[in-house]
Amino acid sequence: MLLLLLGIIVLHVAVLVLLFVSTIVSQWMVGNGHATDLWQNCTTSSLGNVQHCFMSSANEWLQSVQATMILSIIFSVLSLFLFFCQLFTLTKGGRFYITGVFQILAGLCVMTAASIYTVRHPEWHFTLENSYGFAYILAWVAFPLALLSGVVYVILRKRE
Repeated sequence: MLLLLLGIIVLHVAVLVLLFVSTIVSQWMVGNGHATDLWQNCTTSSLGNVQHCFMSSANEWLQSVQATMILSIIFSVLSLFLFFCQLFTLTKGGRFYITGVFQILAGLCVMTAASIYTVRHPEWHFTLENSYGFAYILAWVAFPLALLSGVVYVILRKRE
């Protein structure tokens, strides 16, 4: 049982790390000498040094992506906190429903953010040199892992 709890906590922390990295790192869109994330656009030199960083555009869809990524982090942190609270207060045989629901909400928020970014990409960056960066891919990897950990929390029963 202890090994199962350790595995669940490691999975949850891995999801949190993926969410933090994908939200903060400036690699959602990379192209010819620039990198873009949810917060800023940066131009790099041929040596890889960052030369200029400007605020991202104030499009409503980009603000919704920012908001849903932040919501996914909040839901996931809240879910981890609730898991530890329920671990010590839940009665024997009880399920971690609240923890699971918040983790599933985190997964749905990150899926929504990545989906909006994918749909709106052509109107924002319409050149062929651009490609999705690793932070965008990490957001998509965090989605099924968050859903998986949420389902595991819902199925999990507390034992002595």
